[in-house]
Amino acid sequence: LSYSMRFSTVILILILSFILFQQLSFGQVWDIDTGNKKPVPYPPLREADVFWCKRIWRVIDFRQKINLPYYYPTSEIKDRKSLMQVILQGIQDSSITAYDAASDEFLVQLSWDEIIGQLSETDTLTLTRIDPPYDEYDTIINKNFDPGSVKQVRLQEDWFFDKQRSVMDVRIIGLCPIVEVYEEDGVTLKGYKPLFWIYFPQARNVFVKNYIFNRFNDAARLTYDDVFMKRIFSSTILKESNVYDRKINEYAKGMDALLESERIKNEIFLFEHDLWEY
Repeated sequence: LSYSMRFSTVILILILSFILFQQLSFGQVWDIDTGNKKPVPYPPLREADVFWCKRIWRVIDFRQKINLPYYYPTSEIKDRKSLMQVILQGIQDSSITAYDAASDEFLVQLSWDEIIGQLSETDTLTLTRIDPPYDEYDTIINKNFDPGSVKQVRLQEDWFFDKQRSVMDVRIIGLCPIVEVYEEDGVTLKGYKPLFWIYFPQARNVFVKNYIFNRFNDAARLTYDDVFMKRIFSSTILKESNVYDRKINEYAKGMDALLESERIKNEIFLFEHDLWEY
C-alpha cells in the first residue's frame, strides 16, 4: 500500500476507536429502543382444536433466586424497572386495566384512584403538644404504597392440547400481585392479600416495552413479555380447576401441599407424554 493509503487507514481506525470509546463511556454501544416493539402474536387457535384443557393457578415468589430479576431494581433506573413498577405505570397510563381481586374472572374494573386508595395506608397517632398546657392531639400519617412490598405474583393460566399443531401449550390469562399481611407486632405473618388482577394478553403490550435483567448476557436483552412467554421463572401450583373450587392449602398443609402441587404438574406432563408411542 502507498503511504497515503496507510495514513488514511490509520486515521480511520483512530476515528472509529474514538467513537467506540465515547459510546462505551456514556452508555451502551447499541441503542435501546422499545417504543415500536410489539408482542409476538399467539398461534391461531380454534375452539374445535382444543380437545383437552385444564386451568391452573400458580404463585411466583420473587425471593427465589431465579425470580429475583422480577423484584429488582427496587428503585427505577435508566433502562430497567421491577415488574410491579411496570404494572403500576401501565395502570396509571391506562395501558393496563386492573380488576377487583375479589374475583379472578375480571368482572369489576378499578380506576387508578381506586387502586391508590386501596394501596395507601393511613395511621392515626396521638401526640403531646410541646407548649403548655401540654394537651394531647391526634395526627394522621399517610403511608404511600411501596412496590417493593409485593413479593409474590399469582398467575392464572390454561394448559391445553392443540390437535391441529399436535402440541401441549399454555396461555397465561391473568396476573395478580400479592402482599403479605402481618399482625400488629409487624413480625407475625397473618396471611396474604391479593391487590388486583390484570388481563395478561392486554398487559403484553406494556411488558414487551420494558426490559428485565438477563443474568447470563447483557447483550441479549429480554423483556417481561419474553420471560413470561418463555416461562423463565420458578413457581408453585396453588390450585387446579376442581368440582369444589378449592385451593390446595384448603385440604393439604406443609409438605403435603408441596407434594400435591408436584402431583398436578406431573399429571399434566404425563398426559402429554402418554399421547404418543415411543
